[in-house]
Amino acid sequence: MARRKKKKSKFKFLLLLIVLIGLGIGGFYGYKYFSNINNKDDGMEIDDDPKVPEVKIVNTKSKTRPFAVMINNLGAARPYHTGLQEAYLVYEIIVEGGITRYLALYKDNFPETVGSVRSARHYYLDYALENDAYYVHWGWSPQAQEDIKTLGVNNINGLSVSSPYFFRKKLNVSSEHTGYTNLKEMANYVETKNWHKEDNKGLLLKYSALSVDMGEEAQEALKIDLKYSNSFTTNYVYDSETGVYKQFVNNKEHTDYETKKQYTVKNIITYQVGNKTISGDSKGRQDLDNIGSGTGYFISEGKAIEITWEKKSRSSQTVYKKKNGEEIQVNDGNTWIHIVPKTGNISIS
Repeated sequence: MARRKKKKSKFKFLLLLIVLIGLGIGGFYGYKYFSNINNKDDGMEIDDDPKVPEVKIVNTKSKTRPFAVMINNLGAARPYHTGLQEAYLVYEIIVEGGITRYLALYKDNFPETVGSVRSARHYYLDYALENDAYYVHWGWSPQAQEDIKTLGVNNINGLSVSSPYFFRKKLNVSSEHTGYTNLKEMANYVETKNWHKEDNKGLLLKYSALSVDMGEEAQEALKIDLKYSNSFTTNYVYDSETGVYKQFVNNKEHTDYETKKQYTVKNIITYQVGNKTISGDSKGRQDLDNIGSGTGYFISEGKAIEITWEKKSRSSQTVYKKKNGEEIQVNDGNTWIHIVPKTGNISIS
């Protein structure tokens, strides 16, 4: 009987010990669980590292070469602009007669209708080269034709390549303003060419998925007027609700022909360079003093800061820096680079 009592006592003791250990372990993890919840609520501790959002305007890891498309901007053609909103980067530069043309860049996102497409000018090649882009145009100036050959620019010309890569629309305008390109088809076309297929320059600009801090020196930039000539001014008005700039040309809404929506821009880079008429050119075509350095502005989300720019050669990438020497970052969205003549004017208010 005594042995049975001893065995029962040992069994009860072991059972009690197991229960106590269990309660202790459960209590410890219970405390830790609820403590973590409270700490998270208090903002004191986060178990998982927050994920940095990805940039949406371009795939920053993509090696795809972009297309750089020469866009007509004559007043008669402007109402028929199509596909510019899909471009991640656009340049506006002066050409003959005080008018401008655009160079619109597309990477991975290739619309079926972009245009209208016009002829090449030689200094636009510098910006196709700095992005390692396939250069898409419909015709060329004598200077551009020579430089394309000399510089070995991978170009696709609507004079020699036809449908489905280039096509014309039936529009109520002169035929020279009706040419468009299908970039989805163009992506197939370049695969048949003996050209390098991977981008060897990388993106021109550094993108931030989070809002860029413009710093204490930033000035208000709610209205922008970029005067190229007496007949051409690009205007922007900031929309604080959407965080983008609405685009106008000569104070008239600039809209897409197919979507009927006004074009909007997230980031604006602008600076001035010298230009002059090429001696002996019967059309008054221009030369651009765009190799070198100078000052300008980076504008985004209602603010503007002074920057510097430097382009060391025709094929090198233009580098944009803050006044402290740090390379700028742009906000996640499309960017327009406006290279304005020194005879023009940049107004920010």
